[in-house]
Amino acid sequence: MNAIRYWRESIAAVLAVALVAVAFVVPYLDNELITPIINRTPQQVRDFADAAPLFGFRELHLGWGTPFAIFIAIAGVLWGPEIARRLSWRMLLPLTWGVSLAWTMALAMVDGWRRGFSTRLSSIDEYLHEVPDITDIPAMLQGFSERILDYQADSWTTHVSGHPPGALLTFVWLDRLGLSGGAWAAWLCVLVGTSAAMALMVTVRALGDETMARRAAPFVALAPAAVWLAVSADAFYAGVVAWGIALLALSMQENRRPVSLAAGVLLGFGVYLNYGLALMALPAAAVLVAGRAVRPAVWSLLGAIAGALVVAAIFTAYGFWWFDGYELVQERYYQGIATDRPFEYWGWANFAALFCAVGIAVPAAFPRIFSRVQPINLLVIAGLAAVVMADLSQLSKAETERIWLPFAMWMLLAPAVLPQRTHRFWLGLQVLVALAINHLLFTNW
Repeated sequence: MNAIRYWRESIAAVLAVALVAVAFVVPYLDNELITPIINRTPQQVRDFADAAPLFGFRELHLGWGTPFAIFIAIAGVLWGPEIARRLSWRMLLPLTWGVSLAWTMALAMVDGWRRGFSTRLSSIDEYLHEVPDITDIPAMLQGFSERILDYQADSWTTHVSGHPPGALLTFVWLDRLGLSGGAWAAWLCVLVGTSAAMALMVTVRALGDETMARRAAPFVALAPAAVWLAVSADAFYAGVVAWGIALLALSMQENRRPVSLAAGVLLGFGVYLNYGLALMALPAAAVLVAGRAVRPAVWSLLGAIAGALVVAAIFTAYGFWWFDGYELVQERYYQGIATDRPFEYWGWANFAALFCAVGIAVPAAFPRIFSRVQPINLLVIAGLAAVVMADLSQLSKAETERIWLPFAMWMLLAPAVLPQRTHRFWLGLQVLVALAINHLLFTNW
């Protein structure tokens, strides 16, 4: 039976690698339909599809973060699984966050401080471009939807228009606190995004499986997703909703039911950060099912709904109706480059980009994930179901290595179910994927 399972893991990994390889090769076959971009000049093709299915361009480079990234990778592979098994839980949580943060920053510094970190959120398409003009927050919320569509004198920039106002509001608040500029915004995204590693472990342990939480620790800390955690606003979104799910899991424990209100507030705010985070209902449902206790699940669900409704009520009271924004953003999406990104390519290449972010160990674990019903398996399946639904919506064609981070984080738990004796091997492949991407390509995030 073990031999059969190992074959299944190998086949799953090979199929994932093949999908990624095909996605990188197809753009060079000059097919008019199955191609990452159409109706664009050669320069625009380079700008938007040079490294398809990833968003960036080909550039072999080294940086002062390179030796640090290599050191962290080697140390993590050699000692990570054993430390995760032996260290006390109280020490393991902050250590996992610290390793995730160090790994993420080391990879970012391969591109340099300015190019790889401090200016990533300062372009004309990003949130910070709009922050100086927000002098009246209630007025901004009241008129937010009116500025979503493009080709208006006061249209929001690309990323602001593509998200609910919670995202812009976050960076406005940061600016009001005196933490203005790209570096502070980047630190917020990276610190919150990397903290998701702890949230994942807390969730699995709260559902009664500390052993699996420990096994997952090295994989969530040294994930290839770190390439896009530094720096993208989606890293911030991923951290916020990850802690929402973690609090939901904790609320199902005795005497912790009020925590579900906080879970609902975070998950509710997540929906006002990114329309697509409504799909976090799937990991939330997985938590409630994995708890295997009807009464605590019902109370946690009711508390979470109440918390989320408080957030919705506040935004609505200030004049932003979520459903209006969602309807308009679909129109705005196809006013831009999405029109020139054929679903015939991105419908499947999105998953190639996803596998670049989660690494080969995740799909390798799928045969085991789908063979048993236990908390960690349900969380992974929920994350996978969310990305499938996001893909079918055709509202996230390309850039899914970044856009799907909030869902991909839950898929990073998958390698924990692989045989322990193989963990160093799979962890080694994970860090090699991250190092290769970061040194062979310059990613836009």
